Amino acid sequence: MTPKATILTADEVRRALTRIAHEIIERNKGAENLALIGVHTRGIPLARRLAEKLSTLEGVDVPTGMLDITLYRDDLSEVAQQPIIRETQVPFDLRDRRVILVDDVLYTGRTVRAALDALIDLGRPAGIQLAVLVDRGHRELPIRADYVGKNLPTAASEVVKVKLQETDDVDSVELWDMEALR
Repeated sequence: MTPKATILTADEVRRALTRIAHEIIERNKGAENLALIGVHTRGIPLARRLAEKLSTLEGVDVPTGMLDITLYRDDLSEVAQQPIIRETQVPFDLRDRRVILVDDVLYTGRTVRAALDALIDLGRPAGIQLAVLVDRGHRELPIRADYVGKNLPTAASEVVKVKLQETDDVDSVELWDMEALR
């Protein structure tokens, strides 16, 4: 099985994250009081990479955390009878911080809605922004990303697969036909 198209290569993923880091710095006038929280699974390594870039560019430590949204999903009963609960780890106080939620793909907006609910349960940050590697459209909720690596109009019958070195041994973004994956 092969993808319909390779949307981003490893170099293009790297460049997209560098651009997002610069946009974060510009919008927030630096990296002070920022924190990045990655949504399981691929949002976590993306958040860590962005934090490294921000730290290198601004010379400040940008803390990162990880967020499991499983119990906040509105389709939990459809996912599995025994859903897998992963670790949420936010080892810093959210007060007075601008939190940037990081995820790989923005699609319907339901994952982001669940992430917002989970995050608010942990505390009340000064503000929340959203960074995604790919925005593929088809929103069902009024949610938009503040930072996007690649806008990719897709058909509902297509699947966007993000692969990262940390989870898949390669960096790429691929477009697949849903039928090819069955």
